[in-house]
Amino acid sequence: MSADAAAIRAEFPIFTRRPVGFHYLDSAATGQICKAAAEALLEFETQSRANVKRSIYPLAESATEAFDGARREIAAYLGVADADEVIVTSGTTLGINLLAHAFGERLAEGDEVVLSELEHHSNIVPWQLLRERRGIVLRMLPATDDGRLDLEALEQAVSGRCKAISVTHASNVTGAITDLRRIVEAARAVGARVFVDGAQRAPHGPLDVPALGVDAYAISGHKMFGPTGAGALWVRRELLDELPPFLGGGEMIQTVSFERTTFARPPHRFEAGTPPIGAGIGMGAAAKWLAGLDWQAATRRELRLTERILDGLGRIDGVRVYGPSGLQGRIGVVSFEAEGAHSHDICHLLGQRGVCLRGGHHCAQPLMERFGVVATTRASLAPYNDEADVDAMLQGLDEALALLR
Repeated sequence: MSADAAAIRAEFPIFTRRPVGFHYLDSAATGQICKAAAEALLEFETQSRANVKRSIYPLAESATEAFDGARREIAAYLGVADADEVIVTSGTTLGINLLAHAFGERLAEGDEVVLSELEHHSNIVPWQLLRERRGIVLRMLPATDDGRLDLEALEQAVSGRCKAISVTHASNVTGAITDLRRIVEAARAVGARVFVDGAQRAPHGPLDVPALGVDAYAISGHKMFGPTGAGALWVRRELLDELPPFLGGGEMIQTVSFERTTFARPPHRFEAGTPPIGAGIGMGAAAKWLAGLDWQAATRRELRLTERILDGLGRIDGVRVYGPSGLQGRIGVVSFEAEGAHSHDICHLLGQRGVCLRGGHHCAQPLMERFGVVATTRASLAPYNDEADVDAMLQGLDEALALLR
């Protein structure tokens, strides 16, 4: 499909129904839903709705095949050959919690898990809860002043007691992409696993996750222009087969008696109860649609727009960007602070002008503390954005600051 922004916007219902002057720059929080995903969701819920994996009448068999097909599409987008290594979840948060519980069962008091200052709360809190249950030790990789991981601190952070390193692939605040190769090397040197929060990286083009060398990778459908309520967790087969269930209930079993229960093979062992069928099917359709984009062209435009944002912010007095100043190793996420203006006020005033930004701590309070700020304003790009979106944001910011200062 063409990477032209206008052609891509035509694939998103919201842009055909909004007036001129609507500029959505909050895709790091939630991407808009593409037509392919919306239609797949609507078709299932209105024409093909039935439970999956159980019944053998035609409607249910069709639903099961659609759900299995979605798993295959998600696996293909992640570069995964065996779709049964992909667990359908409700989002990245559930995927990380699943890892913290299931992998955490094998950890003992004093074992260590390494996180980083760049993490979203969803990749901090589950490990803190594990610390309370199992007595593990959490160690922290610091962030550099330009919002990247300080990989020079790996040797100090990763000890012989380390059992896992869990990091973001791309920061939802600074846009910095993590050099996972160095993370994997440090982990393998001590026999540790590597888990990745891929929520921010996944919407920016297909992946070859197994080639990254990591052991698990979590993503969210709503970041990938699919429905809310669906996500996926890929786990390397040899680890997946070892992990105990996280949730108990229907479908994840082989047999149940009051004496004992035996569990199904993965991925079903980790999909207790009725899964998010419609949302999962929609996510699969979104993954297929994303895979068909011209990502070389889309990435070039995203970087041009990122540069346009950075240059524009650099010309405004009292504005400080938190994150890489250049385009190398980053996605189109730019966070900034404006002297004398709170991020919520900026977002409110720009919202009145049709410009959608995010203000606050972005579920990354430790990183805000590292930078010595309470909140930032964030603009985040997607394939449907163009120069008009960026220019509307920069003009609106000038006008907003004139009122607020």
